[in-house]
Amino acid sequence: MADLATAVTERLLIDAGIREGMRVLDVGCGRGLVSLLLARLVGARGQVVGVDIDSRSLAVARETVQDARITFVEGDFRSLSSEHGLFDAAVGRRVLMYQPDAVEALRGLARVLRPGGLMAFQEHDSTVAPTSLTPLPLHEKVRAWMWRTVEREGGNVHMGFGLASALTRAGLTVEQVRAEAIVQTPAMHHPVGAILRAMLPRIVERGVATEAELGIDTIDARLIEERTQADATYIGEMVFGAWARLPR
Repeated sequence: MADLATAVTERLLIDAGIREGMRVLDVGCGRGLVSLLLARLVGARGQVVGVDIDSRSLAVARETVQDARITFVEGDFRSLSSEHGLFDAAVGRRVLMYQPDAVEALRGLARVLRPGGLMAFQEHDSTVAPTSLTPLPLHEKVRAWMWRTVEREGGNVHMGFGLASALTRAGLTVEQVRAEAIVQTPAMHHPVGAILRAMLPRIVERGVATEAELGIDTIDARLIEERTQADATYIGEMVFGAWARLPR
């Protein structure tokens, strides 16, 4: 997923202080995309452990991510055992929004951090976007499909605005909070088709839209055409990021 959102994630990790030699936990690692980013940052002396409860995603990660510095573990990050040791940092992307209690999840995660350890989380938020000076009906429809699915799954679609509060209530010291927009223009694109394809089973299962309605094979071309014809700039996603420290 080498896209605008990945660049936002990489900036967050670098600015938060993920650096060479660290031992980092990738929370809700999925297919290992963030784990790969982390491995580049921690270098040859570092280590990354990715944890996820989804066995299918982990199977893909183990098959496609070939890096001796990365280990994948199946399980709930909120109840990691001591056998995995302590970490210098824990990071997650679009993870807290799916926790029944984000504060309790963070408190559980704090138990596997060293004193003074770092937490860095990135959460998408539906509150501000979509935004465009020109009506873009297809863009708005696609965005509604995605967020309606998250809502029906029980996800918190306003987690970005709650991120700083959750970290503070969990007993950490927040060092910075930021929000960045995913901006699309006729010449700048976001791989919506790939995202929809990954979400397809969830969208259909939740009764949000049918596969025929999505038209995944042509969706990116149709979105580009809509922006191009309108000569429009579009903000479809707002991405919040924050990092915090565990007290020493």
